[in-house]
Amino acid sequence: MKIFDILSVFMVLFAVIDIFGVLPFLVDLKKSGKTIHSTKTTIVATFILFSFLFGGEYLLKLFNVDFSSFAVAGSIVLFFLSLEMVLGLNLFKQENTTDATVIPIAFPLIAGPGSITTLISLRAEYQALEVAIALIANMLIVYVVLKLSVQIEKKLGVTLNYVIKKFFGIILMAMSVKLFASNIGILIGN
Repeated sequence: MKIFDILSVFMVLFAVIDIFGVLPFLVDLKKSGKTIHSTKTTIVATFILFSFLFGGEYLLKLFNVDFSSFAVAGSIVLFFLSLEMVLGLNLFKQENTTDATVIPIAFPLIAGPGSITTLISLRAEYQALEVAIALIANMLIVYVVLKLSVQIEKKLGVTLNYVIKKFFGIILMAMSVKLFASNIGILIGN
């Protein structure tokens, strides 16, 4: 086990999970009356990610789904979430629930196709223990940001929060397009 490898994996996961990028989305959900339970969200997302870290290939095979199909489907969901952030639209039908803990926060925002695909790729390159430690460190940051999202937003102010929301909405959109583009060719080639 190498500290440098853990740090490398941590940075890759940090960029892909991008909890600070979805911060404006979290705050908007809270302002619209949605409840986000930080502990439950973190536990659910961590469970999903660890499930895919150690059994992702088998889980998808169980449902007869390949990684590329999963990534393309997830990229479409992320694209629509980014449209909500950039254009201020409300595209997703809100169920009769005020709880956003699991859907859409734990999945697909935190434990989404990008982070799942990245985890499986990292698992092929690094030791499982190194990836697990980096993942736990990232999930601790996720928990803190979820817990303090309103306070962080207050520190940023209304104008800066608006700019960050639009900027990260575009970043999320670009990530979804990249995820789509890098996997649709594989699907079409099959």
